[in-house]
Amino acid sequence: TDRELISSMMQKITLLEQKIEKQAQEIQLKDTRIAELEEKMKALQKGEDAPGSSSAEELEIRCLQLQTQVWEMEQFLNDYGLIWVGDRHEQLEDLESLKDEEELPTRSLWKPGEAVVSKHQIDFDLILENVKDLNALAGEGISQIEHTPGGARLRQPEPLPLTLYQNGMLMFNGPFRPYEDPSTQQCLQDIMDGFFPSELQMRYPDGIPLQVTDRRDVVFQERDLPGSFPGHGQVVGHSKSSEVQETSEIPGPEVSLEQFLNKLSQPLKHGEAIGVRGSARAVQQGSGGVRGSKEILVETPRLSALERVKTAEEAEASAPDVCTLRIKSESGEQTYIVKMLFTETIGDLRQYLAHTRGGGSNSYEIISTFPQRVYTDNSRSLQECGLIPNASLLLRRRDPSQREGTGLQTA
Repeated sequence: TDRELISSMMQKITLLEQKIEKQAQEIQLKDTRIAELEEKMKALQKGEDAPGSSSAEELEIRCLQLQTQVWEMEQFLNDYGLIWVGDRHEQLEDLESLKDEEELPTRSLWKPGEAVVSKHQIDFDLILENVKDLNALAGEGISQIEHTPGGARLRQPEPLPLTLYQNGMLMFNGPFRPYEDPSTQQCLQDIMDGFFPSELQMRYPDGIPLQVTDRRDVVFQERDLPGSFPGHGQVVGHSKSSEVQETSEIPGPEVSLEQFLNKLSQPLKHGEAIGVRGSARAVQQGSGGVRGSKEILVETPRLSALERVKTAEEAEASAPDVCTLRIKSESGEQTYIVKMLFTETIGDLRQYLAHTRGGGSNSYEIISTFPQRVYTDNSRSLQECGLIPNASLLLRRRDPSQREGTGLQTA
């Protein structure tokens, strides 16, 4: 019928209108997307058509600024006689290895063959080269004015002897310092970095020339204490190892007994004593005329106060609270005489010995033979340790891997 035809036509018209509206929305979205893409294309075309990139120009300007800044810094260091040495190749290699380990986690697994700690690397050639530059800065060969009782004279500074062995070094007249000692490593590292050793800056603030003796092919053999095995160990079934040149003699000119006593009889200066000539002769010669160990008087504040006293008897009478310590070195070749107050500590004693011997204050142990004790607590006073009024002690080299304890221990 006509009504059915009209209703069907109305439904079709409604569907067509909905479809047209939906297509119009889709066309509008596509037009918006096309406009965005056209803007991006225009921006890319402008970048390609430009003759040079602005980012490249900015990088070139930044490089020029950095080069100018580096040149100004080098000129500033040159005005003070310094040279920038930069980072070492070892540090760069370590950074690269760490970066590789971060990128590849499988490389960070533990491997027995690669877990050994590397030995401290010492570049002897670099040390010899840097010593020449340090000596030039310290005034090697330049005479200085020295005041004498009768006037003044020109005198060149005496160089500090430094002997390099295969297994350690000797500074001054000893003691022997192995390369495994942290203080020895720090001293040589300062020289390799082009600086004067920090352990000598307090004693020589203006520097001092270094007289280096290169004996890298010689192994320094410390003199054994009484009771130790005198021979060399052999392994069954192995051929005898090649002979290595060894020595136990400390380099330097021999000082006669009279020269040593005359040096002691001079006025007190830098820790040298007055009125000990007779006792020093007895110790040096011994009862049978045999030469003993060399005595070194350690400079302490109490000793500086006693220099105003004329005789040793008056010194003992006026200073009842002063104790005298006789300390034998690790090799037994030096005996240090230290005068300290009862209230001073083991740590103060280590500082006085380090000032006289050089090197670190924790590279050795302080022990007593009777009773057998090891003094490791630096905060204890001499009176608390029972080292008054007089005591005899020994120095024993400490194992670098040994942990430092506190208090008293059996030797």
